[in-house]
Amino acid sequence: MSKEQIRQSDRRRTFGIISHPDAGKTTLTEQLLLLGGLIREAGDVRARKTKRYATSDWMAIEKERGISVTSSVMQFEHHGRIVNLLDTPGHHDFSEDTYRVLTAVDSALMVIDSVKGVETQTHKLMEVCRMRTTPILTFINKMDREGRDPLELLDDIETSLNIDAVPLSWPIGAGARFQGTYDLQHRVLHLMDRDAPIPMPDLNSPDLDRLLGSAADDLRYDAELLSEAGTDFSVDAYLAGTQTPVLFGSALDGFGVPQLLDTFVEIAPPPSPRDTTTRAVSPHETTFSGVVFKIQANMDPRHRDRMAFFRMCSGKYEPGMWVRHGRTDQTFRLANAMAFMAQGREGTDEAWPGDIIGIPNHGTLRIGDTLTAQEPLQFTGIPSFAPEHFQKARIKNALRAKHMEKGLQHLVEEGAIQMFRPLVNTDYILGAVGPLQFEVVKERLRNEYNVEAIMSSMTYAGARWVESDDEESLREFTRKQANNLARDVDGSLVYMAPSMWWLNDTVDKWKTLTFRSTKEHVFG
Repeated sequence: MSKEQIRQSDRRRTFGIISHPDAGKTTLTEQLLLLGGLIREAGDVRARKTKRYATSDWMAIEKERGISVTSSVMQFEHHGRIVNLLDTPGHHDFSEDTYRVLTAVDSALMVIDSVKGVETQTHKLMEVCRMRTTPILTFINKMDREGRDPLELLDDIETSLNIDAVPLSWPIGAGARFQGTYDLQHRVLHLMDRDAPIPMPDLNSPDLDRLLGSAADDLRYDAELLSEAGTDFSVDAYLAGTQTPVLFGSALDGFGVPQLLDTFVEIAPPPSPRDTTTRAVSPHETTFSGVVFKIQANMDPRHRDRMAFFRMCSGKYEPGMWVRHGRTDQTFRLANAMAFMAQGREGTDEAWPGDIIGIPNHGTLRIGDTLTAQEPLQFTGIPSFAPEHFQKARIKNALRAKHMEKGLQHLVEEGAIQMFRPLVNTDYILGAVGPLQFEVVKERLRNEYNVEAIMSSMTYAGARWVESDDEESLREFTRKQANNLARDVDGSLVYMAPSMWWLNDTVDKWKTLTFRSTKEHVFG
């Protein structure tokens, strides 16, 4: 390893933003980009009449609805750190693309609506973070609205998500009475009507009354309560995923976002070693390696292109370098890697561990593929999740059948949808984590492949990948359950249950089989 390799990898901070719908994630993303110098004006995605949409939202359906249904990558520098921000879908009908993006980051920023608190979607995203022990920093947004009591919000986080919530800042009022926040660590006031922070090491100072009026006593009371009954912030506990530091603010006004970004680059972890099937790869290693965690088709519809999103794990990318494709054991020249800015992209001359680069892909690369300079490696931790919703897809015009098959194949490869072929017929069964994905697929088939697909609901309640070392039991199960079995695009056997009771009963009866709710992207 070299000093430059260590310096560059340790500068990186790669994180994803997660939230429930309408918590203000896209607005917060724009404020971060504004601070990073990537945009000049933070737009409001709710103001559709102005036709100004979030920089990170580029798909037509996103612009129509004002939601994010795919993920984007943005890079900027802050206080000497290189920040790689991966925006993720926030709509309740999101896809497993959200899950998969979280496998490519080193930390996460969780946005919570101060009015609604922890919501259903947040639970799912939290579980994905737990799978990789991902450190989480929390931003409680919309303090400019009348919401829940801050102590109640902290209790909600701890009770609902089973993680210690430790405030680093504290709100002064809320809604129309919101005046700003008090930095509990550095003992500094940040006020809405003041550009510069105000040192306030002693909350008993009469200056606090002069600045805050009647809110001064409330702040004193809350700060004393937190000091006596609260938990001290521990960087180690945060990095271990057992504690989440919490800051308050209003993304719409940009208030609290500078403090959030400053705190993030200070405490968030740099790239860490990543597991392969044979060993852990350190980001300080000088030999090139990385993993494909996402495929995106038709980012530029004019060119019908497909781009592989590639997480750098070690070494350095340089244009024209030769790399080894772990799944096929072939080598090819990596000449035209791209750096992203949401839908914008440009060629890049170098990339280091933690960076996300785009590799033009002509069907060669798949999710989970590893590229290395020499050593045959296969990174782990890039899973598919069992779908929860199912629809049958058929073509409206039979003459376009091959086009639909090609389109579905592309969308499956990029992780937008899962596709299954039943053992007993030739239907196309599509599976998704969130039902919006069916609409996305139908829209993209129409716009990108000129295919009119007809979708019809199916009564399946869940699916599991089936494995067993007992070949005789597996054959017997396949024979008896043929009507409820299918193969995925890799040929793996999948059990599709009519109800959750049926699924649990089947799992209980077939003890010699393993029913998996996730499938690792590992290729032999």
